Amino acid sequence: MTARKEHLDALAVACVLGCCVLWGLNQVAAKLALAEIPPLTQAAARSIGAALLVAAWSRARAIPLRQRDGTLAGGLAAGALFAAEFGCIFVGLQYTTASRMVVFIYLAPFVIALGMPFIAATERLSLRQLAGLAGAFAGVAWAFAEGFSTPSGNELQWVGDTLGVAAAVFWGATTLVIRATRLSSASAEKTLLYQLAVSGALLALGAMLVGESWPGRLSAASLGPLAFQTVVVCFASYLLWFWLIRHYPATPLASFTLLTPISGLLAGVLLLSEPITLRLVVALAAVTAGIAIVNKR
Repeated sequence: MTARKEHLDALAVACVLGCCVLWGLNQVAAKLALAEIPPLTQAAARSIGAALLVAAWSRARAIPLRQRDGTLAGGLAAGALFAAEFGCIFVGLQYTTASRMVVFIYLAPFVIALGMPFIAATERLSLRQLAGLAGAFAGVAWAFAEGFSTPSGNELQWVGDTLGVAAAVFWGATTLVIRATRLSSASAEKTLLYQLAVSGALLALGAMLVGESWPGRLSAASLGPLAFQTVVVCFASYLLWFWLIRHYPATPLASFTLLTPISGLLAGVLLLSEPITLRLVVALAAVTAGIAIVNKR
């Protein structure tokens, strides 16, 4: 498929739902690996590892990556924003919980919704769609409301929360840069490789500047989550995500990502035998209704 579609079809919905499930597990994996791998080092390692996988994938499929097509400026900008996003996430996870971090990150759809009309007039949201987007986020906030009202005893939690909001802005800005530059017509592989390669270099430099180092010994408890982030999230799911952005409208896609925090809670129910609560059911219903309103023709 090469043409851009005006609405999401069944394929796009299935793909973005799969991404949401994986991303719902990502913050937990990052938090687990932080026990042994410092934040910027971990972020750099997964970007570099995933970049090598994208390069190998592209070579095997004979996808050209070196041609001069005017994407360099957009690629460098997107890569820098990508590095800033994940630098904020991984550093912020030292100060706040994974569940709180994921709520703040998913302010990104609002950044995209506000910025896309300046790039593509066809993606301007109506008041009804804006209300649906707000309702979906309200469902996410409702699911985590107890955690916000319960004292954590961590005086620096606000630092992690603030970095989560900053990460959301950087994520939204990355999507806008991709759609506003020549990257919008580049292959998903080239778009992702720009971000992984640039972010890997910048995050590694940041790790060196703050004195981080690779741990001498790693256990499976850290290597497993790092491998999951590198192969499944950074390589496979991000490749799919950038393919979706190239072929489908960005704002409706972004609205679906609000399911990610809910999928994280559901994973806790299914994998960790955590209780399913009325709060979770209501939140899931609110997010689903909001997404339906945003995408209603």
